[in-house]
Amino acid sequence: MQTHLVIDPQKCTGCEQCEMACSFEHYGIFNPARSRIRVFEFEHGRLAIPCACTQCDEAWCMQVCPTGALMRNAVTGAVELTAAKCVGCKVCTIACPYGTISYNPQNGKVDKCDLCGGDPACARICPTGAIQYESANTQGDAQ
Repeated sequence: MQTHLVIDPQKCTGCEQCEMACSFEHYGIFNPARSRIRVFEFEHGRLAIPCACTQCDEAWCMQVCPTGALMRNAVTGAVELTAAKCVGCKVCTIACPYGTISYNPQNGKVDKCDLCGGDPACARICPTGAIQYESANTQGDAQ
C-alpha cells in the first residue's frame, strides 16, 4: 500500500514543530536546519506551507542518481537514501523539481524525507492536523 504526506496549508500555523520533530527523529537534536521538511511563510506570516518530498511517481532524483543510492521502499512508497552508496554529487538536488532534497555538508551526503519508515514524525506532532499521513488510495477522500 502506497502512502504519502497530505499537507493542508490552511491549517498550518507556522509553529515549525514538524521541523523540530524531523530533526530529532533523524539526528537526535532539535534543529530546524537539520530537518527534511521545511515550513515556508508567505505574506508576512499570514500563510505557512510545510514542504517535504512528494515521493513522485517518476522520482527524477532516483533516475539520475549515478550510484543507485536512491531506491523506492516497496512498503511505504518512499524514495529512500542508502547513505553508504551516496557520493554527495548533488545531481538529485538539481533533478528534484520541488527542491526538497538538500545537501548535508556535515556528512557530505544528501538528506530527503523517507517518511520515517512509515510513521512520519512531522505528521505525528502536527498540532493542527496540517500534515497527515495517509494511503494514496484515499487521496481526495479526506475532504
